[in-house]
Amino acid sequence: IALWKFETAKYYVTIIDAPGHRDFIKNMITGTSQADCAVLIVAAGIGEFEAGISKNGQTREHALLAFTLGVKQLIVGVNKMDMTDPPYSEARFEEIKKEVSSYIKKIGYNTASVAFVPISSWHGDNMLEPSPK
Repeated sequence: IALWKFETAKYYVTIIDAPGHRDFIKNMITGTSQADCAVLIVAAGIGEFEAGISKNGQTREHALLAFTLGVKQLIVGVNKMDMTDPPYSEARFEEIKKEVSSYIKKIGYNTASVAFVPISSWHGDNMLEPSPK
């Protein structure tokens, strides 16, 4: 688990980077159990998203674990938007948003308060500054 700390005018923030890989699920639980808010990263790539949101997928598992561990605030980062067809496809983003919203609503999240952010970590889009894409 990696930690970064900073403060804003209103908040003291500690970012806990908990790994998403199945081999590190105990670390993910440790990090999540200390969180007030979670950022769930889902891959937009064809096949990648579908694997994560499938019945035994990690996207589902991590969202459920976060909610079960008391994390009621959620942000969903839709990563690899540069890899969609066409790149930065609004239709693909909306499809992912709809499917993830449907699932997280079933487990108890208030989807009206969940932010979905299209990102490309490779290109830095919407990572630190708003992207025009």
